[in-house]
Amino acid sequence: MHVAGLTALLMILSRGHDFSTTGFGAIIRVLLIMTGSLIVLHLTEIALWGFFYLYQEYLPNAESALYFSGVTYTSIGYGDVVLTKPWRLIAPVQGLTGILMSGLSASVFFAVIRRLWRPGTNEATATGGNT
Repeated sequence: MHVAGLTALLMILSRGHDFSTTGFGAIIRVLLIMTGSLIVLHLTEIALWGFFYLYQEYLPNAESALYFSGVTYTSIGYGDVVLTKPWRLIAPVQGLTGILMSGLSASVFFAVIRRLWRPGTNEATATGGNT
């Protein structure tokens, strides 16, 4: 799901923005769209995990399931809500997934910033020409 979401986001951004151009407003717009989209993508994944816990009846209600999912996915792990003994090995899988997906999001975010912001370059070097 995460890879599909990142791919869709990059396709949308590449259609609506020329990454070879710069400008304060354009860069801010791209970064705000990316930030908002990544937050929504991660929250969707947290919700899917939460609904899985609720559907499987691992947790008693939606609030507990979504809360547990959020603190597990983000690796906060407060420990105030836990899975019962037979199912507690699922939580580390979700935590690892959250760490990996956050790392993937951060690396894509960094790649887009590198593509947008090239200090000390002129148009010829930004497009691959010689100076």
